[in-house]
Amino acid sequence: MTSPTRSILKLKRNAQGEAPAIEERLHKVLANAGLGSRRMLEQRIEAGEVQVNGAAATLGQSVRTGDRVEVDGKRFVVIADNAEHAQVIVYNKPDGVVATRDDPEGRPTVFEQLPQIKGARWITVGRLDINTTGLLLLTTDGDLANALMHPRSEIEREYICRVHGEVPDEVIERLHTGVELEDGPAHFDEIAVISRGASHSWFRVVLREGRNREVRRMWESQGLMVSRLKRIRYGIVELPRGLLRGQSTELDTASIAALRERAGMKEPTPRLTLAPVIGQRRAAPTEFRPNPKAQQAWTGARNEEAREFAAFDRMRDDGWRGAAAKPGRKPGGARKGAPGQGAKRGRGAPAPAQPGQGPRQGQR
Repeated sequence: MTSPTRSILKLKRNAQGEAPAIEERLHKVLANAGLGSRRMLEQRIEAGEVQVNGAAATLGQSVRTGDRVEVDGKRFVVIADNAEHAQVIVYNKPDGVVATRDDPEGRPTVFEQLPQIKGARWITVGRLDINTTGLLLLTTDGDLANALMHPRSEIEREYICRVHGEVPDEVIERLHTGVELEDGPAHFDEIAVISRGASHSWFRVVLREGRNREVRRMWESQGLMVSRLKRIRYGIVELPRGLLRGQSTELDTASIAALRERAGMKEPTPRLTLAPVIGQRRAAPTEFRPNPKAQQAWTGARNEEAREFAAFDRMRDDGWRGAAAKPGRKPGGARKGAPGQGAKRGRGAPAPAQPGQGPRQGQR
């Protein structure tokens, strides 16, 4: 009797007790391992930059467990992995940030603020445009992301929006029954009034599609403009009220299982990924990861946020709730014991020496 071996993968076996062979396209396996996007990896395969079992890989080639893959001088072996270990995070997207991995205009992206992971990459479940804030789901499982976005899943997306101008009842009824857009008919499954006024009104809307800028375009079809839009729910996942903008939180195993079941994926799908060959010298990383601490751009959206959004979040984005004045501070912001602060320097007076420098010429 042989001793049991440890395995991270549970596969269904046939009557002979043999695990079924898993075969996947090479570019998909490379993407599962976090080495880049599928499109970019296809280009690298076509350029001859990837080898399989010592030979140059070809576009559309498939691999199976045990195959050897070499990329940028680093060697990997193809192994089976189980999607039940996939990670899912809830990210509170701020205004002025795009939901794409690379932006040709150099604007900040959500991927610059996400936690780094090893051997995988974050995939967005749908997108939010640059002016839309709120809940954005990201996962390491591409199949789960596709299932959550597919129209057949009919996953609900819930938003709160501020609309400029007075909104008549007949407009609300038309948006609920259906309006015609350039890419086909659309309607809100639910539309509820939060507050109404002559200058602007607030609404809570629900729809089951993920077309580009669909909420905004539906209001624009009625001659109205959306000035604030925030997603607060995607399927069974709600945006936590205490989650600050620009931050993320990870879903637990039970929530991921419930999300998978809601998307119609009752059993995790086995997939192939790569594991580095033990004993090789460490090579340079194959994918550029920007420094999340580096300042990419500035936006003053926090100062312009509507009161309704602040009431929904229940706290300011920097976590400030009010505190007593710091000791050593005088009214007006001057610090105690700071000589010369606020004093005007007369014309012709020498400028003060900078720290670490000697006195200027003529001051000795």
